[in-house]
Amino acid sequence: MSGWMKRGSYDHEYHHKQSKYVVKEYSSSEAMEERYEHKTQARIQDVVRTKMMDKYVREEPMIRGPKFMVRLRSHTVFENTPIKLFCTVEGFPMPLVKWYKDGVILCMSSGPYLVEAKGGVHTLEIPRCSTNDTAQYAAVACNSHGQASTQASVIVKRFKQEDESCSYAWLPYTVAMLPQIQYTKIHITFLDKFGPVFATEGQSAILTATMTLNPNLANLQPEAQWYRDDTRLFDSKWVKIDTGRGVTTLTIPNLFKDDEGLYKIRLVTKGGTAEHSAFVSVSDTPPPVPGAPGAPMDIKIHDANRDYVIVSWKPPNTTTEGPILGYFVDKCEVGTENWTQCNDHPIKICKYPVSGLFEGHAYYFRVRAVNSRGISKASRMSDPIAALDPTEFENLHSKKLGGTLTVVSYHDEVEAEGKPPGAPSGIYASEIDRTYVVLSWTAPAYSSKAPMWYYIEKCMADSGAWQRVNTQVPIRSPRYAVFDLSEGKQYKFRILSANIYGASEPSEPTGPIETLQLKGVPSAPGQVISTRETNTSVLIQWAPPKEPNNLIGYYIDQCVKGSKDWTSANHKPHKDCKFVVSGLTTGETYVFRVQAINELGLSDESQESAPLTVKAALTPPSAPYDIALLNCDGRSMVLNWKKPLHSGGANIKGYYVDKRRSGTTMWREVHIPPVTERVYKVEALTEGAVYQFQVYAANLAGLGAAAKPSADFSCEAWTMPEPGPAYDLTFSEVRDKSLLVEWKKPVYAGSGAITGYHIEYAKRGTSEWTTANETAVSHRFFKVTSLEAGASYTFRVRAVNAAGAGMASMASDPVTAKAVEGSQEVSCVVDEKSGDIVLSFESCQISEGSQFIWKKDYKEITDFSHEVVIKTEGSHSKLIFKNADKEDFGTYSVAVTNTEGVSSSYSISAEELAKMLELSYDIRHPIIPLKSELAYKILERGRMRFWLQAEEISSNVTYKFFANNKELSGADPNKTGHDVSTGIIEFIMDHFTEENEGTFTCQITDGGGKGQSSLVLIGDAFKAALAEADYQRREYIRVKEGPHFSEFLSLQVGDDCSVTLVCKVANLKKESVFHWYKEDTEIIPDVKPDLGSGVCKLPIKLFSLKTAGVYKATISDDRGKDKSQIDISGKVFDDAINKINQLAGASAAELVINCTATGIQLQCHMKYFTSEMNISWCHGETKLSHSDKTAIGGTPAMATIEVIEPTERDKGKYSIVIANSENSHKRTLDLSGDVYEKAFAEFQKLKAEAYADKNRGKVVGGLPDVVTIMEKKTLSLTCTVCGDPKPQVSWLKNGADVELDDQYVVSLDQGKFASLTIKGVSMENSGRFSMIVQNKYGGESVDIVVSVYRHGENIPEVKPTLTPKTIIPPKLPIEIPQPKSQPAQSPAPSTPSPAPPKAGRGMKSPTPARRK
Repeated sequence: MSGWMKRGSYDHEYHHKQSKYVVKEYSSSEAMEERYEHKTQARIQDVVRTKMMDKYVREEPMIRGPKFMVRLRSHTVFENTPIKLFCTVEGFPMPLVKWYKDGVILCMSSGPYLVEAKGGVHTLEIPRCSTNDTAQYAAVACNSHGQASTQASVIVKRFKQEDESCSYAWLPYTVAMLPQIQYTKIHITFLDKFGPVFATEGQSAILTATMTLNPNLANLQPEAQWYRDDTRLFDSKWVKIDTGRGVTTLTIPNLFKDDEGLYKIRLVTKGGTAEHSAFVSVSDTPPPVPGAPGAPMDIKIHDANRDYVIVSWKPPNTTTEGPILGYFVDKCEVGTENWTQCNDHPIKICKYPVSGLFEGHAYYFRVRAVNSRGISKASRMSDPIAALDPTEFENLHSKKLGGTLTVVSYHDEVEAEGKPPGAPSGIYASEIDRTYVVLSWTAPAYSSKAPMWYYIEKCMADSGAWQRVNTQVPIRSPRYAVFDLSEGKQYKFRILSANIYGASEPSEPTGPIETLQLKGVPSAPGQVISTRETNTSVLIQWAPPKEPNNLIGYYIDQCVKGSKDWTSANHKPHKDCKFVVSGLTTGETYVFRVQAINELGLSDESQESAPLTVKAALTPPSAPYDIALLNCDGRSMVLNWKKPLHSGGANIKGYYVDKRRSGTTMWREVHIPPVTERVYKVEALTEGAVYQFQVYAANLAGLGAAAKPSADFSCEAWTMPEPGPAYDLTFSEVRDKSLLVEWKKPVYAGSGAITGYHIEYAKRGTSEWTTANETAVSHRFFKVTSLEAGASYTFRVRAVNAAGAGMASMASDPVTAKAVEGSQEVSCVVDEKSGDIVLSFESCQISEGSQFIWKKDYKEITDFSHEVVIKTEGSHSKLIFKNADKEDFGTYSVAVTNTEGVSSSYSISAEELAKMLELSYDIRHPIIPLKSELAYKILERGRMRFWLQAEEISSNVTYKFFANNKELSGADPNKTGHDVSTGIIEFIMDHFTEENEGTFTCQITDGGGKGQSSLVLIGDAFKAALAEADYQRREYIRVKEGPHFSEFLSLQVGDDCSVTLVCKVANLKKESVFHWYKEDTEIIPDVKPDLGSGVCKLPIKLFSLKTAGVYKATISDDRGKDKSQIDISGKVFDDAINKINQLAGASAAELVINCTATGIQLQCHMKYFTSEMNISWCHGETKLSHSDKTAIGGTPAMATIEVIEPTERDKGKYSIVIANSENSHKRTLDLSGDVYEKAFAEFQKLKAEAYADKNRGKVVGGLPDVVTIMEKKTLSLTCTVCGDPKPQVSWLKNGADVELDDQYVVSLDQGKFASLTIKGVSMENSGRFSMIVQNKYGGESVDIVVSVYRHGENIPEVKPTLTPKTIIPPKLPIEIPQPKSQPAQSPAPSTPSPAPPKAGRGMKSPTPARRK
């Protein structure tokens, strides 16, 4: 940035400014000398242009690719003449431009080419052209963001040598041979146009127009120009424009209210222009605070200077918000994001001078509005503006230094003697406001090198006291704004110029300049008139306010008639006194009002307009078209034409037909009164003559344009045998892949009757016709299917007779196979209330004057004698058959006029019609449907309630009850009633007796419906009901008079699987007694019943089938006795077991192994187990049952299964499943591998120990614990022993072996009976004797206490000391003999065999030795 743009304050001692020179060396040719003055001015302009590019500082985000603002133009020149090609390119960074000739880059080092680039302007100069320079030249611009190019052709022509002396020798020799130039007019037709856009701030909008060109020439494409409110738009950061290949698009990526307006696309060609426009409405986004105003808009910067700018804007509309109190102005320096508020208090006018800016700095500005509710969102920020002296570049001049050098410099850089400047002149006020005046003046002639500045002085107009205006920076430019003036006062101003050598004399003062006085907002606009425009828009016009007071524009509000909901029609001030309000609802009635705006705000509202219903304005119709000849007999012709595409908003009242002879220009009317049909027979024609015809259409608005003249029709009689053309092809039921074609039969039938029709179609733009039906159809309608969705087709029809297919009808207009958005189909139902058969249709489009046309088999229904009724309400229409019959089947269609072809159809087959007729009959002769048939319920006191429930009853329902065909009275004590909400009807009989046996009936009448239901109570059913009634009667008396059960016995299962009988008793006193019984046997519980609480419980321990039975409880006192009983069996028992299954299953632990002597046992611990539980065991997938191989059982704490004598086949997964009615619980154990081996080893061990314990020596019985005997008696101790093999027996006395002698005799008879005989006992024989019985599997010892007393002594009382048997373990290993069926050699003992017992101690020989 140059020194004069550096930041900082101005130095008043500044004496010198660095000069900036632009030096250019020119050639010394005579031509250049003559153009020296022109070149000098050009150099000055170059410097100014370069400086101006630095004035507006561009922000970094505005980087963009190259774009040619001025493109190359083609030229035709003569030999030896110069030519220069110009182009201007923009982009950031600045693009680099390269030149090409016929696609080859130009070499600048050689050749007659001069290339120059200044800023964005690039030139290619050929000083002396030759024919070799004829070529296509291109400039290609590139930067880091893209590439762009432009081309132009240069044609170099020769002079004809022999004509050089001719006075016309300057013309090229080809002039005489050039043909007359015929300009080609390009016709532009819009295919798709953009419509009105309604959006909010922050959204995006895309406007697209698609067109066709005829002819479409690649080198003559139209220029697309976009406008907003007649202001040309170009590519910028706010809008993007893209045009090419028949499509032009304008994109607004981020909408602000500034973007609102009428957008127009103008396509410009040499043959003219084509235009289309639509309104874009941009409403406010929700404010930061509810009720706050919308954002201001249209921020403009005025009078930018070195230290100030003036910012202006337009106020927002406040249709629903409170009045605006003022505005805040914010600024932000370019390159930062720090917004600072410029004013401390809200300012009320829409203009504000922002001072205190830094010279050379660039700024953005924005504005916020304030009302009593809060502050609005900020407006769109302004374009960047630099605080610079606007006359910085006017102080330049050019000086020739001599020779070929020219210098451009500032005036104050010219050396001169030091002296003060002259006085300024021509002072005037270029802008006057309430508090400031912008002064402009003419600077004095000045040539000093020293800088010059100005002083401004002011005084009141009626005084001579001049006061200098203080400024923060020196005034360098001859334009400055004087602030802080009083409103409505008159001032005079004068200017002094100064430099370091002194100040000039004051200038001539200005005349009195009066500041503006606040006049207030404009007055209200005048009368508002609304007129129809289109189906969705209205034209609003109004008179301007009588007191405009610097009017800015207008806001228009709209409101639906009858409501107070006013909304803004525009969100940006509109300047004209007329406005088209778009986006209205067709058929709705609106009122409008207008407000005027100036800098101070909005005026009062105008008076409301008269209410206006939105619909299109009437215009004359467009021209008919496609005039066709249907028949000719040599004297007359039958014509047909297509109706106008646009009716002008009113019905066509008639058509006028003109004729003329072919080759003439005079049209003659065929008839005076208009014809209403589009088929007309023109009479009185000359046979053999050739005619042309044209047709006009007329409506209430007038006569429309004439149709294009028809083709030449020769008036010659038709004699061909085939039929003539069909006509009036119409289309309905257009869907994505199908449509229905209808037509009218030919006027000329040919030589025979017409037998059918063929329908042909072709894609738009092709001539390949496809026949839709191979077999001719006899009716005049046909549904064409298998179309391509979105494609356009044309159709035609050929009639067929015996002679063949006739002439094709005129091709239809193109029809696109695309369903109308939101289209629906006809539905067919039977009305549930009336029984009518109803075809109904909801139209997705409707407009004023739209009608629903119903047809049967595509013939309009006009006969309503069979009670066929059409009812239409809004967009819904019904075709109602009040009295349908079986002949009413067929295809019913409906079409809605004044829409985009909304139509549909429904085919009713004979079978479907028969079903609907049956349903209709049932509805018209209804039987009241019942949810529940007649039933009874016995109430307290034995009253009988008869009731039924209908599906639906009304409040007008009537009913009667009968018993054995005798009507029952509903008077007291009986009672009748009904409930409309539930449909229940009831009769309560107070006393039900034996006389009431029989049939009960209820008859119902509700509107046209009837219903009946009966209940038979005879035999056992009646006896049961009577017994229940008697019981309830007695029960009522019982409960009211004595102790009784308030809750009868019930069985409860606790969370711990405990089972308890529970009941409740009431109406007790102290003497009341409670008893429990099972099967009439009284049970005395561990805990007495708690009569105080009234709750009595009886736990049933170890609940199972053994505890099942009939339990009874009684409560009694002197007032009476009551009982309750429960039979714990059947379902009661099953429910309890199911509950136990549920609780025990949830508590079941994982399976564990417990080995026994007989096998491997699996255990599952749980809260409770009984064999009645639903428990199953499985081995793999095989369910196990109790058998010799598996023993299933358990204890109250666990369930078990034991595998008896397990083998390898018993390995695998075992599982237990505990099931209940809701779910099941499963536990699994894998009995294989190490688990099985360990369990099997433990089982083998236990089995061996059990075998040994079973076969060891044992004392079976016979020995006493204590023996008392007198001296000299014989004592015999005898017992029975067992064991396999037979055990050995030995006796001990006091732990020592008994020595066998004559006194001690030991015997063992048959290996079973062992005895010890002591002969002649003495006192020494008293003591403890032990008997040892033992074999190889072990044994046991038994102690006997022997007490001997003398003769004459008292028998001693000896108390035995209870000593358990001593078990003698077996000798290991334990050998279990193999079964005899499987003999095997005994394995060798792993341990030495025991030695035979020694004689003397321990085991003795069973045969006693003789005493020697």
